[in-house]
Amino acid sequence: MTKFPVDAPKRKVIKALEILGFQMVREREHISMMRENVDGSKTPLTMPNHPKIKASTLRTICAQARITRDEFLEAYEKA
Repeated sequence: MTKFPVDAPKRKVIKALEILGFQMVREREHISMMRENVDGSKTPLTMPNHPKIKASTLRTICAQARITRDEFLEAYEKA
């Protein structure tokens, strides 16, 4: 099983999340993103605005946004 990237570049993480349907809403101390779901609901996502994102932080972000490990890693490879 592929591991979450350690110290992943912020831009690549954002690109992977955009591939998964998220759009950036705001970028300040934190980055806020939102995804419109098929049923009309919205899934929010907030992550720190650091140059590199740690693996443990990525796992937490994915869990809170209901993104599976495989979905994120597949999108990350494409980004």
